[in-house]
Amino acid sequence: MSTVETADLRATTRSVYITFIFLGVAMASFAARIPQIRDHLGLTPSGIGLVLLAIAAGSITSLPLAGHLVHRFGSRTMVGTMAVLLGTALAGAAIGYQYGVVPVVIALYVYGFSTGAWDVAMNVQAAVVERRLGRSIMSRFHAGYSVGTVAGALAGAGAVKAGLPVTQHVIIACVLVVIAVVIAVRGFIPDETTPEDGAGKSGGALAAWREPRTLLIGLFVLAFALTEGAGIDWINIALIDDHGTDASTGTLGFAVFLAAMTVGRWFGPNLLDRYGRVPVLRLLAVTGLAGLLIFVFGPHPAIAFGGALLWGLGASLGFPVGMSAAADEPAKAPARVGVVASIGYCAFLGGPPLIGFLGDHFTVSRGLLAVAMLLVLSLALTPALREPAGAR
Repeated sequence: MSTVETADLRATTRSVYITFIFLGVAMASFAARIPQIRDHLGLTPSGIGLVLLAIAAGSITSLPLAGHLVHRFGSRTMVGTMAVLLGTALAGAAIGYQYGVVPVVIALYVYGFSTGAWDVAMNVQAAVVERRLGRSIMSRFHAGYSVGTVAGALAGAGAVKAGLPVTQHVIIACVLVVIAVVIAVRGFIPDETTPEDGAGKSGGALAAWREPRTLLIGLFVLAFALTEGAGIDWINIALIDDHGTDASTGTLGFAVFLAAMTVGRWFGPNLLDRYGRVPVLRLLAVTGLAGLLIFVFGPHPAIAFGGALLWGLGASLGFPVGMSAAADEPAKAPARVGVVASIGYCAFLGGPPLIGFLGDHFTVSRGLLAVAMLLVLSLALTPALREPAGAR
């Protein structure tokens, strides 16, 4: 690789990091204010779970189309367009919650739609960069996402503590996200597909849904997506309602979970390159399971914080490694990443109402035990993510 190509690839790598980081900022900026939105609307745990279901419904709508759209328009155009749509939708939710549930549900549906397409597109570009570099760095891009979520969560905690209204806080965050991402995507390089690739045709996309390995990877990602999503949606509420903390402390617990995910994703590539995907993922599944149980049954908030830390570490690599595994063959990457992401996002479709329903009948913390069963299942699915022969 020439010096010019190396410099261009470094610039592209920075651009991809920025798109991951600011998707995290957007998500956490809204998620940090969920307790205040819930209280304003007077919702029960199952009620807020159903509202959050709109995000997953939007994502599920866009994901089956995302692979084809990325192939047709390119990851650069898709990420930039979806960033503008996402910022508009979250700003709408931040204004709409003052007028009732319906405006929030509509805005969150659009937010979920844009998130799903953005996610597939930036993962396709990240897989291109990973292959060009010849190193397992996908999880570091996802660490960038986690850095964004930590920054957004800490800013959210500060906004809550300072009494900054939800609407002002979220709109400021949205403006920053849109500006940063629209500029960053200019550094993307062409995706490694051609018009003749089956991945871009409807037949190729349908064929990916019939591949056993792709479906198993999708189920694995589903388990880890629920593990990650449950922490994002419910840790602060569980700390406030079940562990008796105040709102700002609950948000800090959310930040601890996200910080642990960031650490796992940043240092994960070294472990993956040295030991391979399967042993590392098995260890993390066990770690996440232990952390979840400590969080649920810990008798003191400080112990629950420790559980949140282990939970975040355990959840850190499942989604990014699943994306890498789906993209092992470049020409089929858009279709397979779309399939795996579609299955994984079902966790965001079913997770909020499931845990909310259990929270109404037991507690939110006890409802989180449903996640433990899928983590156990993920242990049996890890062989499907093994690297292709000769990749290590």
